[in-house]
Amino acid sequence: MQNFPGVGVSPGRVIGTVKQMPKPISEPPAGEQLPAGTTAEEATAALKAASQAVHDDLKARAAHATGDGKAVLEATALMAKDTMLIKGAAKLVARGTSAERAIWESGSSVSEMLHNLGGYMAERATDVLDVRARIVAELRGVPAPGIPASNTPFVLVAEDLAPADTATLDPNKVLALVTAGGGPQSHTAIIARSLGLPAVVAAVGVDKLPDGTEVYVDGAAGNVTADPDESLRAAAEAWAATASLLAEFSGTGATADGHLVPLLANVGGGKDAGAAAALGAQGVGLFRTEFCFLERDTEPSVEEQAAAYKSVFDAFPGKKVVLRTLDAGADKPLPFLTDSTEPNPALGVRGYRTDFTTPGVLDRQLEAIALAEKQSEADVWVMAPMISTAEEAARFASMCADAGIKTPGVMVEVPSAALTAEAILREVSFASLGTNDLTQYAMAADRQLGPLANLNTPWQPAVLRLVGLTVEGSRAEGNNKPVGVCGEAAADPALAVVLTGLGVSTLSMTARSLAAVAAVLKTVTLEEAQQLAKLALSAPSATEARAWVREKLPVLEELGL
Repeated sequence: MQNFPGVGVSPGRVIGTVKQMPKPISEPPAGEQLPAGTTAEEATAALKAASQAVHDDLKARAAHATGDGKAVLEATALMAKDTMLIKGAAKLVARGTSAERAIWESGSSVSEMLHNLGGYMAERATDVLDVRARIVAELRGVPAPGIPASNTPFVLVAEDLAPADTATLDPNKVLALVTAGGGPQSHTAIIARSLGLPAVVAAVGVDKLPDGTEVYVDGAAGNVTADPDESLRAAAEAWAATASLLAEFSGTGATADGHLVPLLANVGGGKDAGAAAALGAQGVGLFRTEFCFLERDTEPSVEEQAAAYKSVFDAFPGKKVVLRTLDAGADKPLPFLTDSTEPNPALGVRGYRTDFTTPGVLDRQLEAIALAEKQSEADVWVMAPMISTAEEAARFASMCADAGIKTPGVMVEVPSAALTAEAILREVSFASLGTNDLTQYAMAADRQLGPLANLNTPWQPAVLRLVGLTVEGSRAEGNNKPVGVCGEAAADPALAVVLTGLGVSTLSMTARSLAAVAAVLKTVTLEEAQQLAKLALSAPSATEARAWVREKLPVLEELGL
């Protein structure tokens, strides 16, 4: 047996045969000129038509997707019409370069620029290369890159997966996802979790496995094994038998001794909210409102926004819905709000900070939220992303009060917010930890990079200490404010126990993770969770923190988590 260790990002144990992603679209020859008889104007028109066709195809696919997949497709569709990408190609065409070669070179330039910017913008570099290949395919009249066709289920293996491909995976055909690159918070990882597919990333060498190779994938342990033996076959069979235990959530998150830990869902719109409610979510811990703003050159009206918000509120009458105000900037640029020329967008004007440069947009969003709340029965809480100081928290709370919103809060994703949580939480009603960004900023590690996967994990003791400091600040004299977690850390059942032990009051995750987290939580008492939290904090590394905690939770092995 040949073993390929990687980073487990979505639990499950399966055996299947490999299908590699098809070879990418070939690069047009360097120096390729316009065909004889074709004018620059005609080639530019063809280029723009191909760009529009790719955009329309991705938008159509987004219309049939939900959640993270929908968001990824919409963001990639925007890139297909990116002004810098198309104008760069048009300039090359005007000099006599063929349309295919022009878009290829322009895509390389834009991708390199984004990669060099680092942070969230580096994440978009992959989107550009994906879009570039799709436009070339459209110009050539050949099929665009995509998931391989198969009449039988298979394990999809690739060096990495383009966001638009990952977003349209058919979980009835794909048994598991395995990539040689990527990180634990990459598009592949996030969408695998939302689809409930076992997945391993950063498994170096798997992209060299021939099609038809039988592999065992353990999405919790992060291992891929070629030509599995009988013991691994038995493990896969055992997981299949117990997976049914994770299919349903009773609707009450609690520890073995009855300590309540409400389990909420992360959603992006009405469809997501309806699906989450059907899976038993006790409310919404993160409503990502930026989906209402994507694919627009102008700000949506207050009435348009209110209708979109109400569709989520209506799925949870009488229950808590935590709405995050517009998190634009970095990987979510909006033409009417953000500056695409920032030298380091991950540290730039994003989230709440956009109100410094473009005042009015946030006020109108709060007005729309208040309007939607009046027309629904949900218990609406509103939080701002990228809050760094108590002064910012106080200003946001004042803006909410002016709009008639009763429960203002903040996202804790900047280390300074965790370190000064006591002062910040005197100004607002609650906090929610965005562990994806908090980890990235605390460890100075781009969450998309496979080589940094071991740094970029919320199991890092430093990150857990920041979580603990936030909870301590919430309990300081005069506070007693709830602190939830809405980042991907909450979807890890073992880490959910640690977070509960640290004092986190609610956990929010992709709805498919609710049952697994609930199943593990109910096997420990609150005191046991607190002891496991202390154990994790005492570990010298993230690897040991995870291993030590998992060793104390045998139920994880039993359930294949």
